[in-house]
Amino acid sequence: MTQSPAVRTPGSPGPVRLGERAARAVTAELARHQSSKTALLVGAEPESALLAATVDTLLPGDTLTVVPAAGTPAGALREHVAAQGRWVADRVRVVDSPAEADPADLVVVAEPLTGTAEEARATLDALAKNLADGGLLTVAVPAPPGRTAGAAAELDRQSALFGVGTDLVLRNRPPVRVHRLRFTAAEVAGAARLTPAYRTSSVPLTRGMHIDSNGLAAAGIAVGLAALTRLARPKSRLWLLPALAAAPVAAFFRDPERDVPTDPAAVVAAADGKVLSVERLRDERFGDGEFLRIAVFLSVLDVHVNRVPVAGKVVDYFVADGGFANAMTPDAEHNVAAYTVLDTERGTVVVAQRTGLIARRIVQRAPVGALLARGERLGLIRFGSRTDVYLPADAVQPLVGPGDRVLGGSSVIARWR
Repeated sequence: MTQSPAVRTPGSPGPVRLGERAARAVTAELARHQSSKTALLVGAEPESALLAATVDTLLPGDTLTVVPAAGTPAGALREHVAAQGRWVADRVRVVDSPAEADPADLVVVAEPLTGTAEEARATLDALAKNLADGGLLTVAVPAPPGRTAGAAAELDRQSALFGVGTDLVLRNRPPVRVHRLRFTAAEVAGAARLTPAYRTSSVPLTRGMHIDSNGLAAAGIAVGLAALTRLARPKSRLWLLPALAAAPVAAFFRDPERDVPTDPAAVVAAADGKVLSVERLRDERFGDGEFLRIAVFLSVLDVHVNRVPVAGKVVDYFVADGGFANAMTPDAEHNVAAYTVLDTERGTVVVAQRTGLIARRIVQRAPVGALLARGERLGLIRFGSRTDVYLPADAVQPLVGPGDRVLGGSSVIARWR
């Protein structure tokens, strides 16, 4: 019997549909796998945006198993798949229930969960049995309060335990939050087969330029202050100050697309800016070996989105207390800093996001357990700061020196020996 994972309770607002943007977020993990993969899509409908987006991610060596949604005949879904042509039909198999599917590298739930916490937990437990070791389960849930009978809270709980990433998709009716869960550890080698993840909360301005969601929030605050000032003092022109600041504030959070080098030996910059120092040192927090640290200063004019210098798996993340000295001075060594520790095929690599004189807010979006591709977005630091990359000293050859300008995710700062 066909079973749908989206269990709805009496009196609920009804089914939640995933539009094209939400479908792209749900299938993002499928799209970034560049090696052969096996996928399972549960609860699909023939004309759904999610089925189309899933099929679009398929590569020649991939296989996809599809389970119809409740009320959708398997025969109708098979006819729809066959109509897509021989290439799709050879890679897509339709079954009546998840129990008929083989273990998959990635499992995608086609319908957002809207039932109770217990029902959501039962659905996740059942689908976890379809995951191969290190496999990933992707599921969406309505984001607005009151749209579920407890499923949203349960997904938040599951993410705290097993989550390796979430994404909020505002451009869906209603908005949905996409959760990516991994219940067993993934191999580090898998990171090298990934491309940088697509992030839906960055708003595209042009094909090559986005604005980070933090920028939209900051610009919105500036516009709100302008409106309040205009209402409070209608004869004054003070409202122009926050109004005119909105555009520069949003521009600070610009997030350009970058061409990441394909050379497997390349180590890319973690941030835009000027190289402050290249030095060998030891840090017992990361191991007994010696590290090569490349420090980059970001002015207020630089792009402040940080990127991953090498492919790897996040194995630790911690924040060290300190001050807020000018990021260009030696005292910045003791500033507040967030450390993301990566396990890679070449050893331990660390990215340190340091605050500065003005920068007081660090955003890090890669939870422990996540696999990150080289050049993938890691987070950002607000308003002037410094980003350090720690590399195994004897395993790399530095290619930059103090005073050089680098671009995050694009400039090669070192090469593996």
